Amino acid sequence: MRIELPTRARAFQPPFGVSEITKRQLEAAGTMSRRQLLQRAGGGLGWLAFASLLGRNATAGPLNPLAPRASHFAGTAKSVIWIFANGGPSQVDTWDYKPELAKRDGTELAGFDNKTGFFPGSVGPLMKSPFAWEQSGQSGTWTSDLFPHLARQVDKLAFIHSCFTNSNNHSPALFMMNTGVTRMGYPCVGSWVTYGLGSESDALPSFVVMSDPLNRGLPKGHALNWGAGFLPSVYQGTWLKPQGEPIANLKPPANLNEQRQRAQLDLLASLNRDHLAGSALDHELGARIESFELAYRMQAAAPEAFDVSREPEHIRRLYGIGEKHCGHFAAQCLTARRMVERGVRFVQVYSGGMENQQSWDCHSDLIGNHRGFAAEADQPVAALLADLEQRGLLKDTLVIWAGEFGRLPVSQKGGKPGRDHNPHAFTAWLAGGGVRGGVHYGETDEIGFRAAVNKVSVRDFHATILHALGLDHEQLAFKFQGLDQRLTGVERARVVKEIFA
Repeated sequence: MRIELPTRARAFQPPFGVSEITKRQLEAAGTMSRRQLLQRAGGGLGWLAFASLLGRNATAGPLNPLAPRASHFAGTAKSVIWIFANGGPSQVDTWDYKPELAKRDGTELAGFDNKTGFFPGSVGPLMKSPFAWEQSGQSGTWTSDLFPHLARQVDKLAFIHSCFTNSNNHSPALFMMNTGVTRMGYPCVGSWVTYGLGSESDALPSFVVMSDPLNRGLPKGHALNWGAGFLPSVYQGTWLKPQGEPIANLKPPANLNEQRQRAQLDLLASLNRDHLAGSALDHELGARIESFELAYRMQAAAPEAFDVSREPEHIRRLYGIGEKHCGHFAAQCLTARRMVERGVRFVQVYSGGMENQQSWDCHSDLIGNHRGFAAEADQPVAALLADLEQRGLLKDTLVIWAGEFGRLPVSQKGGKPGRDHNPHAFTAWLAGGGVRGGVHYGETDEIGFRAAVNKVSVRDFHATILHALGLDHEQLAFKFQGLDQRLTGVERARVVKEIFA
């Protein structure tokens, strides 16, 4: 079964005649041209947020591209929060315990291809993890001392240790992890999910993205990582500005009071419906008629949803808000919970900025890099899991931790020891949304260099996410350039059903 939606907006044409415009509407709206009215209606809400709300109304039926839709089968999750460890954390220093690597520390890796990483001239010997490890939880999961808070949550986590990808370079690897293709311009996972399921919120974007708030930059590839590609633009992610107002122009102009704005919207709806009634059914115009109402509602709903100061003090302390080392990321994780609580379908939170020491990209100073970013993320992410559980939301929310690739078990020369990129192995974990906690699926080899047992490709990973949401990755398709396009492409992809309860 393939979902069909209009793919191109038609040009708006004003009506030749307008009927039943009351004197009260005209007086309340003020004397202005139709063009001025169109420009001012909705209080000048930013276009990106506006596009995310097009046509969202429970009564709009087929005109509404974001109306909630039935899944292909009964899923175990309704929404997703993806903590994206930008830069590629080291699996052998975070979640993939390798005692053999410690035994062989300082020895050469025989037969190693220097071109595996990104810097072929900087390859050193095998390097053990500099962090202490211990077993945690009833599952006995080995955890690095980088994550003391998450160590207490391991029985909620399902680990996939055998992930691998197709590129050792950040930009194509980020595109691969987000879109299933190493090239730019394809729809990301969040866009596919909202295309398939719609949104449960009538006043917030269906797909929200948060990036590093400490001026360390966006992930490489920038907004293409959350773009809609060839899907209608209504499905692209809404990026929340990390500083200041999350969405620009959310407040109406000072000279536009609620009564006047309400009158303008009523008049605009009347004009548009007159035009729509006198022409062939226009899906895009029908959706836009409703969008002004949604933008109006968002002016009230969004500021409240983004305001974490409304949370009780004990919840803010739980996440670490106000703490110098993690307060910024804590606010984003708490915002993510507030988003899914209000019906947002897909939330992605990037840990780390552009590159190198500004992200998990530990080419030099592995210890300083990973201790710093783990300290930012550990308490907030652990709190997110605990908070979702205590509110009864974890069972319906799939929480994901994953970056774009892993790191090599050998050291990288130059400065303090670090690790280069490794596309052959990385670890991801999932929690909630029907996932069995305390489960470990797949294995790398004895030194953590390559996925060795039950290998999981990125497309397998994507198929697994869709499966949790009740979407069959082979049925979720969109016709583009004469072909039925899918997130998982034409290659065979497999759902990792072993991690589900």
